[in-house]
Amino acid sequence: MTTATILFAVLYYAAFLVLALGTAYRVYGYARVPAPLKIPTTPAPVTRSGVALRLVREVVLFESLFKAGLWLWLCGWLFHAGLALVLARHLRYFTEPVWGWVVFLQPFGIYAGFAMTAGLAGLLIRRFFVARVRYISTPSDVLMLALLLAIALSGLAMKFTAHTNIVGVKAFFLGLLYFDWQPLPADAVLYAHLALVALLMLVFPYSKLLHAPGIFFSPSRNQVDNPREHRHLASWTARLDPKS
Repeated sequence: MTTATILFAVLYYAAFLVLALGTAYRVYGYARVPAPLKIPTTPAPVTRSGVALRLVREVVLFESLFKAGLWLWLCGWLFHAGLALVLARHLRYFTEPVWGWVVFLQPFGIYAGFAMTAGLAGLLIRRFFVARVRYISTPSDVLMLALLLAIALSGLAMKFTAHTNIVGVKAFFLGLLYFDWQPLPADAVLYAHLALVALLMLVFPYSKLLHAPGIFFSPSRNQVDNPREHRHLASWTARLDPKS
């Protein structure tokens, strides 16, 4: 067993624990935040099914981002859609036999890597060259985009320039799942890619990237627009209401 295998095995166990427990803790905190006011962004749905449909449109189509700006929407949608396909494609490293729909997505996942890279490059350029965006940007905003872009580029490099032993990579990750460690192929680009992914997993619960689950807890998106029909009471104030 090589030193690199041991280091990456321990690193990924730790990164997974931080990602899972940290994200769960933050989501638990979101769920406990009181919503004392009825503040849906109008025009808003007046039924719960309408709210669910609005959230689906927001998550899948980025509806509000489209209204905000076409180029921002295009870059953001390319990145997120590409990332979703790339993640689905990577499921082949964690399943044996590989699920049929994952096999079907393999060629699309390759092109999705280019879409993801293009979207990230556009978002990063926007941080530097759009004055009002540059003014409100923080170092962490730029570093997160740079980290994601480095992950995408190193992944594409392994596919098109510095080919790695993907059979060995799959054996390594299946070994982690079943606690039967297998040697990790010795490849500098692979090491860089895996280290960057682990870093992303470690910082995800404590960064702005947590907007992924956070959108479902946004009062401006998840509330029904019915302030005239029903009096809105937060759960923590209901016991103080003499009529309740």
